[in-house]
Amino acid sequence: MKWSIAVTFLGSVFFVQAAAQAELKVGAAAVDVSPVELPVLINGGMTSRSADKVTSPIYARALVLDDGRQRVAIVVVDSCMMPRDFLDEVKQLASQRTGIRPDRMLMSVTHTHSAPSVAGALGTDADPSYVPYLRGKLVEAIAAAAANLEPAQVGWASADAAAYTAVRRWIRRPDRIAEDPFGNPTVRANMHAGSNWDDVTGESGPEDPELSLIAFQSLDGRPIALLANFSMHYFSGVQPVNPDYFGLFCGMIEKALGGGDRQDRPFVAIMSHGPSGDIWRRDYTKPASAPENNYTLETYSRGLADIALAAYRGIQYDRYATLAMAEARIPLKYRVPDKQRLEWAQRIVEAMGDRPPKTTAEVYAREQIFLQERQSTKVVVQALRIGQIGIATTPTETYALTGLKIKLQSPLSGTMVIELANGGDGYIPPPEQHVLGGYNTWPARSAGLEVAAEPKITETALELLEQVSGKPRRVYRQSRGPAVEAILGLRPLAYWRLDEWAGPRASDCSGSHYDGFYEPGVVFFLEGPRSDLFSSGEELNRAAHFAGGRLRTHLEGLGPSYSVALWLWNGMPVDARETTGWILSRERDHGLGPWGDHVGLGGTATKPGRIIFLHGKPSGHGVTAVGRTDIPRWSWNHLVFVRDGDRVRIYLNGNPEPEIDVASKADFPPGFGQLFFGGRSDNQSNWEGRLDEIAVFDRALTGEDVQKLNIPAAKP
Repeated sequence: MKWSIAVTFLGSVFFVQAAAQAELKVGAAAVDVSPVELPVLINGGMTSRSADKVTSPIYARALVLDDGRQRVAIVVVDSCMMPRDFLDEVKQLASQRTGIRPDRMLMSVTHTHSAPSVAGALGTDADPSYVPYLRGKLVEAIAAAAANLEPAQVGWASADAAAYTAVRRWIRRPDRIAEDPFGNPTVRANMHAGSNWDDVTGESGPEDPELSLIAFQSLDGRPIALLANFSMHYFSGVQPVNPDYFGLFCGMIEKALGGGDRQDRPFVAIMSHGPSGDIWRRDYTKPASAPENNYTLETYSRGLADIALAAYRGIQYDRYATLAMAEARIPLKYRVPDKQRLEWAQRIVEAMGDRPPKTTAEVYAREQIFLQERQSTKVVVQALRIGQIGIATTPTETYALTGLKIKLQSPLSGTMVIELANGGDGYIPPPEQHVLGGYNTWPARSAGLEVAAEPKITETALELLEQVSGKPRRVYRQSRGPAVEAILGLRPLAYWRLDEWAGPRASDCSGSHYDGFYEPGVVFFLEGPRSDLFSSGEELNRAAHFAGGRLRTHLEGLGPSYSVALWLWNGMPVDARETTGWILSRERDHGLGPWGDHVGLGGTATKPGRIIFLHGKPSGHGVTAVGRTDIPRWSWNHLVFVRDGDRVRIYLNGNPEPEIDVASKADFPPGFGQLFFGGRSDNQSNWEGRLDEIAVFDRALTGEDVQKLNIPAAKP
């Protein structure tokens, strides 16, 4: 995603009369929460581990904000996760000490995997000596921040840090599906699968490269605190106890901005965790030797800090920002084991006895017992407004797509999303990701919420943002660049931009209302072709990735002459199977009769990596034709299919000479208007990769029409 450095002046639009009388006050504090009793259990691994030294101190970093009407607290802790019941207790204790309402406290973790265990997860239990120690320290941090309150002003900035984040969850080839811990072949997508390009077809979702900042300074310009937010899971490979890149980033920012004439109130930098459930630093689209994949912890943190400091320097501030905060607690169910899985788990756990689990199967067997015992839970979602700045929270390891959904619809244009806040309820993949399986979906305390948890939490966050802002959410519409206008100018019968971030409906933007429907096995909002032509400004053009599912529609009255224009991006190695994948198909569902038109990409049975056309059945009296151009894997290519009665022409990447030009009888029976994209009618060798900007015309496009669609292909 492309982001330009953006700095916004935060005028006091809300509650003008109250703002005229109120003045913002802010206090900050950082309290060392390093364990004093060693060894200590360390969270974040599949099985239990411990540390016997503190490599680098860990902190609870706190902010208290007061606008004269209400007071709120924000705390970010160097921890992997903290459970809701623990945090509820901390909030009650802190409220008794400071007077701040418990539901006006936002408490989250950095998600470092090298800190003491506070929450039981997978093979690690909570450390019994560290939990009560941390409880007292968190209360101390809030009280210290409240004691430091002083008149302040606030500002917002955001910057592009795309080189420091990437998607770690990749989709596996249909012939490379792996087994889950329960012995079932369900792993169609998994973390870090992209390290072997031969195994995968592409990323399973988008990244969010925005580094957002909320800065607080005194009225005379002395820095008080900086709250940053970024979507990158953790650096990894650091020796516990250690705050990971979060702590190093904060130290670098504090060194650059700290000091001044108030040494009793030192500047505090805070790095909060943005939606990172499917995100890590390694960019698997590039070789392991690429510079982006060879950061050290030091160079990574320094690069991110430099971007933050560049954005920080241009911030303008508002001293009259008012506050509003709202909280909701929503009931959710766990995905409890069925009878067979429960019996499997009970046998394994009984054989383990009292010892901790040592294998992945033992870990997930024990987790089934926990889910069966718990059945359901409640999760906390919050929204906070600081002037015109918004903060939304999720209590989970949220995918980058979910964060984008919240930010792009937020009624407040400057909005950050802090995950693993007010609880540690595990991964919440968007529903379509559950179909693809993988570690993030395996039911456990670390990923056990119901399939619908993600849309429920997302909707709640948006409703709370509406509540605190007093404004309705924005309606997201992908902008229209010149290529979109060119397509619409040719009057398509239907035009699907495939810019949705959820299914099952694919919106027809032609005005004909021929909406399509995604089948399971499609994921959304990945980068599409030529953002400079299909979108405006810095907005990315979006596309869908097909992983077994299809887009289906029915166009009434589609006759013997018609055309289809679309963009394709193949994720499969072209020598992996007989047909690399079928792109579009006109035929009845589940069948492969003598009348259908089918366009795909050839494999070992024809010419690998070249466009193929099939009319009817591949045997008997069917018509087949093969193109002459090799299509590189993982590159965008533009295809125009034209049927002019009994003649079929297929054009590729604007070449005026057809890739395929073949006679083929237009013998369609009445009512033959079923179309499939991303797969063939019989679900054989469906497309593995992205499609975008699909337009169907109820006529044969002329050569002049095709040239109007002559948009240069994007670089691979």
